[in-house]
Amino acid sequence: MHLLNYCSLSSSYEPTLVLSQLLLAHHKSIRPPLLNNKRRGFVVAKPRNFRVRCDSQTKEIEIRKFSPVLESDVIQGNGVLPSNELTTIPDIWRSSAQKFGDRVALVDPYHKPATNMTYKQLEQEILNFCEGLRVIGLKPEEKLALFADNSCRWLVSDQGIMATGAINVVRGTRSSSEELLQIYNHSESVALVVDNPEMYNRIVETFQSRAIVRFVVLLWGEKSSIPNGESATDIPIYSYEEIIKFGHENRALLLRSEDARNQYIYKTISSDDVATLVYTSGTTGNPKGVMLTHRNLLHQVSNLWDIVPAVPGDRFLSMLPPWHAYERACEYFIFTHGVEHVYTSVQKLRDDLRRYQPHYVISVPLVYETLYSGIQKQINTSSAARKLVALLFLKISLAYMDAKRIYEGKCLTRNLEQPSHLSALFDWLRSGIVATVLWPLHTLAKIIVYRKIHSTIGISKAGVSGGGSLPPHVDRFFEAIDIKVLNGYGLTESSPVVAARRPTCNVPGSIGHPIRHTEIKVVDADTDKILPYGSKGIVKVRGPQVMKGYYKNPSATKKAIDEEGWLNTGDIGWISSPHSRGRSRQTGGVIVLEGRAKDTIVLSTGENVEPAEIEEAALRSSIIQQIVVIGQDQRRLGAIIVPNKEEILLQAKRLSLVEADASELDKQKQVNLVHEELRKWTSDCSFQVGPILVVDEPFTIDSGLMTPTMKIRRDRVVSLYKEQIDNLYK
Repeated sequence: MHLLNYCSLSSSYEPTLVLSQLLLAHHKSIRPPLLNNKRRGFVVAKPRNFRVRCDSQTKEIEIRKFSPVLESDVIQGNGVLPSNELTTIPDIWRSSAQKFGDRVALVDPYHKPATNMTYKQLEQEILNFCEGLRVIGLKPEEKLALFADNSCRWLVSDQGIMATGAINVVRGTRSSSEELLQIYNHSESVALVVDNPEMYNRIVETFQSRAIVRFVVLLWGEKSSIPNGESATDIPIYSYEEIIKFGHENRALLLRSEDARNQYIYKTISSDDVATLVYTSGTTGNPKGVMLTHRNLLHQVSNLWDIVPAVPGDRFLSMLPPWHAYERACEYFIFTHGVEHVYTSVQKLRDDLRRYQPHYVISVPLVYETLYSGIQKQINTSSAARKLVALLFLKISLAYMDAKRIYEGKCLTRNLEQPSHLSALFDWLRSGIVATVLWPLHTLAKIIVYRKIHSTIGISKAGVSGGGSLPPHVDRFFEAIDIKVLNGYGLTESSPVVAARRPTCNVPGSIGHPIRHTEIKVVDADTDKILPYGSKGIVKVRGPQVMKGYYKNPSATKKAIDEEGWLNTGDIGWISSPHSRGRSRQTGGVIVLEGRAKDTIVLSTGENVEPAEIEEAALRSSIIQQIVVIGQDQRRLGAIIVPNKEEILLQAKRLSLVEADASELDKQKQVNLVHEELRKWTSDCSFQVGPILVVDEPFTIDSGLMTPTMKIRRDRVVSLYKEQIDNLYK
């Protein structure tokens, strides 16, 4: 609050404004924020009653943060100059509304009510939600928890919160109540925006007496679906429609009345202000809230077009959780290009691909694996003749694409030496001849076989894959049937995209080149020295998209980002050598990833798993001596286990699986016993282990599989048993 000299109300002061402020004061004093006042439900904050104070000296004036482009109509004439430069994420909505006006911005067919919005309508909805939050007491820089799934109202609330200058703290509905409580309290959130009454009813018991909650907003559903409603907790609960109504009425007043506008001190939201807190894995024990600024996210908006050259009228199909940085950044980006955004779900995906025929789909590897499996199943269940024709054409197309890749110089290499001019020329001519011979057959395959697949999948321009590594066989399959899949890479800590394959340089097996204004280097894990092309090491990233840091965790921030601004990704990779001739002449600087140096496992579903919880639980078993949980880029977790030979033999004898005088236990019985024991001890863990590999030799320092401090070197263990792991997942 700022204190200004004040003597009397002007005679020109509008009666409607006075009435509005008195109603607003009454509204804010009904059940506002409270400290240490326990009721039957949540811990409620003590009322900070809205006061209109009039004396001969001072009047309190509130600071109002705003996005300069989005709210330019309100701030004009109040000592603030309007701006056309995008400095915050919410600014994109005014710019897009002006460019694309009555074009359809989003389609949300499965929520009730089903929603279609134009760009103009979307801008107004965000403005109204933003103002509605201000009416019910949200202040700049406060944290507001947004626990909801993908929908048009998620987008409106996300942007409405940002536009107030507050910070949203995001998570989905599938997280446990305890995890949500941990995130809420660690982030110091002041209130909740939740998906629907069902979610509210699920978390209310966990939150009661353990969280300070000022108010609750329901994005979908009716307040009547909450047993006893507000009376159960003494927390004000608002529906989405109510917030929109409050905002619409107050905005109308501000636009109409100069006196209403003059009651605020206006302050622009800075590009370096934190826009959102996104919690990464590990929230159960040591939560890490990634602080992403408006500048971080605007970098993505400005630089993703090289990967996805969207144009007005293109249609995107969206199914990922919007709190995932990957989906979120892509959504912000596409709305700046006049694209129609259609919300779907994994269950509805196949039908909606056929129904909406999207130009682009942005998803995780598992979705492309599922589509691949569906196509393979369709081929295998066809008549013998159709199956033979389809498989023959697929082999021809795969060979054609391999030859074409060599001819165009788009093959990966770790070799620093270039081929001779003569061998490069011969290679080029040979691949050109093969591609020329196979091209008519590939074209015929597109007409006879692939056209039907295209009509089913509907992705006419490109699928974008991220959040995990795309399996090579899936990558090459879609290339063969002429559906472009662009693989990208990033982290929550980098907003997230740092590299991706371009439509003009789509090299299978890679994550492409760094996006603009982004530097990537590969360093030695021990010395931190930069490694030459083709050498494997730790991948580090630097650029405008790198996070501000971890919230309330300076030590973790220091470990992740060095003094020069390099973010340690924890991934192992190498950079393709630059050649001026030969089959790799177009791939210089392309990045290839080969696993993770740090412990976090990313499944092909995009879910992050911390293996320590599972390993610690498993080691409580007397028959499990050592364990390494695996599963990077797979659908489910697996494990490499060294059993305690003496204990497992005793267990087998107790269960009468072997004779009492037996000295050994065969491998299959070992696997069965270990699997049963693993299931028993890890049943309460967040994730369960699927296939296991039981090995005889323990991991030791001498073998190089343990550090001097007795920590298992995961990357070396996985590398040693790579072939067995591949067979395990087959």
